[in-house]
Amino acid sequence: MGFDLSSIEDYVASHLRIFILGVAGLVIFVGIIAVSVFFIAVNGEEQTMVPDVTGKELTEALLELQVKELYPRIQLRYSQSSRDRGLILEQDPKPGQFVKAGRRIRLIVSQGVVVNRVENFVSRNIDEVRLDIQTINATAGGIPLLSIKEPLMYQYSSESAGTIIEQKPEPLANISGPMALEFVVSRGRENQSIAVPKLTGLSIDKALELISSTGINFYFLTRTKTGSESGETVVAQLPAADSTANKDLPVQITVTHPEDLGESEAFGLFRYTIPQNPYPLSVRLDAQLPSGERHRIFTVNYSGGEFTVPYKLPINSVLILSMLNRELYREAVGN
Repeated sequence: MGFDLSSIEDYVASHLRIFILGVAGLVIFVGIIAVSVFFIAVNGEEQTMVPDVTGKELTEALLELQVKELYPRIQLRYSQSSRDRGLILEQDPKPGQFVKAGRRIRLIVSQGVVVNRVENFVSRNIDEVRLDIQTINATAGGIPLLSIKEPLMYQYSSESAGTIIEQKPEPLANISGPMALEFVVSRGRENQSIAVPKLTGLSIDKALELISSTGINFYFLTRTKTGSESGETVVAQLPAADSTANKDLPVQITVTHPEDLGESEAFGLFRYTIPQNPYPLSVRLDAQLPSGERHRIFTVNYSGGEFTVPYKLPINSVLILSMLNRELYREAVGN
């Protein structure tokens, strides 16, 4: 019995092809695994610990972040001391946290104080200076860099009331941190006399305008008109017009009730005792009408005492008294 050589060759060739295909498949499979492992390794999240750079100089902090393969995102902010300038005030994320390499770290860097020297406040009005100091502190991110020592010291002088005549620390003094300013403020001239203006015969509105412009002290009274008198008019004043009186002495002003008052209107005398101030402050009386509209009745510089103002308004209006734009009191207008 003889062997079929061609059959043997076919059998060997067939198995050889299978072997070669298997080896090739295995090589491809291993290659795919290797490539996958490579990309996983390349794209994997390498973790690093955030260093503590708070309180360090910016350059030192940047070097430490660079070593950890971290990058800064810098923000500037004023601080309470000029000695902080250039130092890291805060950082985010916090020290000790593990983050991915390449992460940006937010650094708050001090610019020092918003101002370096004390301004010259002498000859300026104390109320304006208060507003300026609020602005300075707001610019410094709310840090109370400057404050005014209370209570203020007052003394009579030739300067107008409310004017700063002395300050401590002196102008141009260095600011190294939060500082309290001491001021001596003018009360105005002692026993200063004024010429009393003529108010008799004026309407209530005109009388209020004149009082506002002259700054005299005042006290209103009301009564029913008699004889030929007109309603809502000044019919008497004490001291008399054109006389000389101490500026602190109230001028007593008598006004008459309206001649015709509508059913939905009310006439009255607003009264409120304002605490005594060392010098006159801006006082305002407004009325909020039932419609919601706000109406200005009177604005004047007033040093304190019983504040009286006549009014004629729709019923259910609300009278609002304010000093230096701060509401003190409100009162509803009834029947």
